Amino acid sequence: MSDDITKGRKILIVDDEPDVTELVAYNLKAKGFVVESLNNPDAAIGQAHTFQPDLVILDVMMPRLNGVQICRMLRADPVFKLTPIIFLTARAEENDRVRGLENGADDYITKPFSTKELVLRVQSLLRRATLSSPPTSEAMPSTAPLRAGALTLDVERHVVSVNGLPVTLTATEFKLLHLLMKRRGRVQTREHLLINVWEYETEIETRTVDTHVRRLREKLGSEAAWIDTVRGIGYRFAENAPASQLPPLPPCPTSLSSSPLCSRSSAHSSPSRESATRRNNLRKSPERASKHRR
Repeated sequence: MSDDITKGRKILIVDDEPDVTELVAYNLKAKGFVVESLNNPDAAIGQAHTFQPDLVILDVMMPRLNGVQICRMLRADPVFKLTPIIFLTARAEENDRVRGLENGADDYITKPFSTKELVLRVQSLLRRATLSSPPTSEAMPSTAPLRAGALTLDVERHVVSVNGLPVTLTATEFKLLHLLMKRRGRVQTREHLLINVWEYETEIETRTVDTHVRRLREKLGSEAAWIDTVRGIGYRFAENAPASQLPPLPPCPTSLSSSPLCSRSSAHSSPSRESATRRNNLRKSPERASKHRR
């Protein structure tokens, strides 16, 4: 795939180690990116508003203001809620990677890292963000919104809503949900999702898929059950409404309350009431109780 779509894009790097920012900036500039580097995390938010980056690379372990805090602040700002964010850190444990992704990062790369892999991941995230952006050309054919229960995904407006209320998703989460809904009823393996959503090779750790699906389910709330887990394989967007989405059976109409179907259902559904009635009758008649014991 051509890299023309990423050339000239702006990258903000925030890391308290000058050697790291210089190395990353050098390799990104060599690929045609416009790069701004910061070694002072306190200035990150202000510089982000001034520079307006297309992607942000954050170190996690920094003094005073760490990368996770900066990420949360950026995600809380409407201007940067969809801006791709990569964590670049020495914390390599699985729990740290999961926590980073759960806090709003789109990718997580551990130190020491390959500069070639970092550049490829930056290009991949920017391509994905560009392709998942709302179309700007009026000549483009219209695409009908995808719906399932109270969930609606409008590709043209780049909006997801539940019960008419907007749900804020990152560019990655939006593309993941769109792919699952578009291929509704078909199982999508983790490897397939990595290639089609993240544009990664299948050798990359698939844990990132599970983390993003969990975060997506949390944001969908009452409509989360539409995303099925196919154990050992991947995920599927349910073709039919999940059991939790089905409305309860209506009660029998008054005019049919004496019908065999309703009376039988009532009898089966309330055995405790029948037992209670029998006990009360036995208490009222000692003679009947004696016969019952014999």
